[in-house]
Amino acid sequence: MRNLVIAMAMLLAAILPLGAKKKTTHTVMSANVRITGLPADERPGIRWDDRKDVCRDVILSRKPDIICLQEVIYDSWNYFKKELKGYTGFGFEGPEMDPYTEGYHFIGKNCIFYKTSRYELLGAGVYWMSEDPVTGGSSSWDSARARHTNWLRLRDKVTGEVFRVLSTHLDHISEAARQGQAKFILHEAAQYADDFPQILCGDFNSGIEGVAIRGIKAAGWHDMWEDVHGEVEYGFTAHGFQPENRKKPGRRIDFIFGRGHVGAVSAEVVTDRPKGILPSDHYFICAEVKIGD
Repeated sequence: MRNLVIAMAMLLAAILPLGAKKKTTHTVMSANVRITGLPADERPGIRWDDRKDVCRDVILSRKPDIICLQEVIYDSWNYFKKELKGYTGFGFEGPEMDPYTEGYHFIGKNCIFYKTSRYELLGAGVYWMSEDPVTGGSSSWDSARARHTNWLRLRDKVTGEVFRVLSTHLDHISEAARQGQAKFILHEAAQYADDFPQILCGDFNSGIEGVAIRGIKAAGWHDMWEDVHGEVEYGFTAHGFQPENRKKPGRRIDFIFGRGHVGAVSAEVVTDRPKGILPSDHYFICAEVKIGD
């Protein structure tokens, strides 16, 4: 019996190092999934019921560790909570998220999902990009919509790395609002040491030449796409369900930024169109990032 136990122990010792190899990079996706139930979307292939499974499949095809969503409301929140198995979602429920308990009211949430098996949640929060940041639904600077940022502080259960992820969505009409909202994000994030890893994802409604984006870069944040591909314009990421817009001179308005000890290994604009159906009116973006020195 003793010999059997020793033999099993030796076998496990030989096998475990092979199986214990863990992923050392983090795959982060940012996806504006579009508000559901809009009258303009009541068309085949565009309505939420037609594209929700496509949306899920395109997201999961990249095996993301962290998913930052924008424009989430009740239908999509309930769908993703059910369908993104193995992930925990944050940033929808609660009076700090919305003064209303049902309906759209022009407030789409910027929810974050993370792999429960990989990360330990150390902290989480939300602030509204306004002069009253703790009140759900507040807005300033002539913003056409109330805008907010959700954030998580996570620890990798294997490596012990601690970092922060933010999901945001700047105003789609007011340039003054975009600039004010971007400054608010930078001011809040500056509470952390310069070398602390932070990842900022979202729909910024501003191109690389916009004042908001230039301000983010000037504050020490770097664009994951440019880290990999250089300072070239990809084209439209917000295609409005017209993929031919990709071929026209345009601009990226969806970004993944990094600050501190975080760098891009790869970066992609996801143009998948399963069964000819686009998952949203935006292309999703994805980056594989490495945290630490």
